[in-house]
Amino acid sequence: MKFLPIRRLIPVAGLLVVLTVSACAQQTGESRAAQPAATEAAKDLSGLHKAYFASGCFWCVEAVFESVRGVEEAISGYAGGSERNPSYEQVGAGRTSHAEAVEVYYDSTVIDFPTLVKVYYGSHDATSVNRQGPDRGPQYRSIAFYQNAAEKAIIEGYIESLYQAGEYERGAIATEIEELERFWPAEDYHQNYERLHPDNPYVRSVSVPRLKRFQAKYPELLKETH
Repeated sequence: MKFLPIRRLIPVAGLLVVLTVSACAQQTGESRAAQPAATEAAKDLSGLHKAYFASGCFWCVEAVFESVRGVEEAISGYAGGSERNPSYEQVGAGRTSHAEAVEVYYDSTVIDFPTLVKVYYGSHDATSVNRQGPDRGPQYRSIAFYQNAAEKAIIEGYIESLYQAGEYERGAIATEIEELERFWPAEDYHQNYERLHPDNPYVRSVSVPRLKRFQAKYPELLKETH
């Protein structure tokens, strides 16, 4: 489970690893990114489509989607809850109904929503309930958000295809399918965290291995830089 100011990891290969997250410990007073441009000022995100997913630590999820061809930006944040203006301290401690989530900006002439759903299910354990990897709690639950009836049908159809292909036993997928009510961007220091903090112990032990597993599984979806 992820705590403030540390992330605590469950036993891995028989070892209990406790990793310090310097951003949480030292920068909890940083301001929230009010607009995506505050994080990537040089990027023009106008005209792009948006999609929203939650599947554990948003550092990990952001890095996965940003490695995909056609995705111009992914913003870490919070969604799926009712509280207004949630903070990392509140969400990370499980004091809200929100989950850590990402806002994905994508070029629909390069990648479509069904492919983003494929990326989503191919990059996390959709059978985990209130947990993803070492992080535990409802703030790390699996949620696929839809913005219209077409997106909802695509998500439901993809889940059905996974069952029919025999990849999961019927009823095993724990992903919640929810209409997006509002996405709250996370504090500035969370944006591009994996890329900007490659030596962070959690990034090295959890985020990077998760990204590499996805990249090995779907090399045809990756940007040339990856």
